[in-house]
Amino acid sequence: MTAPEAPVQRFATDGIKPMGRPSLVTRIFMAVVACAERLNVRLSRVGNPPIYDKAVFPWATAVEADYPAIRAELERVLTRQDDLPGFHEISSDVATISQDRGWKTFLLAGYGFKSDANIALCPQTWAACQKIPGLITVMFSILEPGKHLPPHRGPYNGVLRLHLGLIVPEPREALGIRVENELYRWKDGEAVIFDDAFEHEAWNRTPHTRVVLFVDFRKPLRFPANVLNWLLLNLAVFTPFIREGMDNQKAWEKRFYAEAEALRNR
Repeated sequence: MTAPEAPVQRFATDGIKPMGRPSLVTRIFMAVVACAERLNVRLSRVGNPPIYDKAVFPWATAVEADYPAIRAELERVLTRQDDLPGFHEISSDVATISQDRGWKTFLLAGYGFKSDANIALCPQTWAACQKIPGLITVMFSILEPGKHLPPHRGPYNGVLRLHLGLIVPEPREALGIRVENELYRWKDGEAVIFDDAFEHEAWNRTPHTRVVLFVDFRKPLRFPANVLNWLLLNLAVFTPFIREGMDNQKAWEKRFYAEAEALRNR
């Protein structure tokens, strides 16, 4: 049986209905993205399944081996769990699937932005992620009890996602992630790699918090798809929603670390 093809997706701006005809620049950009997504499916070096066999990515085992150190750094972050931002407070496009603080994040890096303060708090987590080729985004993803992320798709099929289970409460049957027609239940210290361009949803129906290390990385592609993909992902930093997310992150960090300093000086 052949692996299912990854669906061709679009950048998040595609869901925004313009008041008038899109500008020439916008139309050209959308055409290039559509071309890139078709190439990404056809020229994938790793196939296009919803959820991958970890053996396809030999470095995944090395990341799993760093679980104890990453978990220890997470515990330090969670001492101020109530002060962590809702995902939608950093990335406004997430508001289509979550508008409360039941899904929180602690960002180390994303799309060219690096949080020096957060990396300093989690240096071993950051070091572990340097083993991942084509690294784009690193964060802790925190699902509070009862939180459900409804079915949605990622904005572009040139990236893949890794979740490393860090805090996976019991019963495990009460939480999980569905990617297309495949179901995965997180496990402490275990990595799963999937293509978020497929429809997926996640839920935590336990009475406890679930946390994973959340990493995006460039999908391994053959030429010329790899070159076009690299270019688009590096240009993404200039898009309005990425710029807005960077500004929101910087503003939150300023408050977060100012409050920490005030507590130390009491």
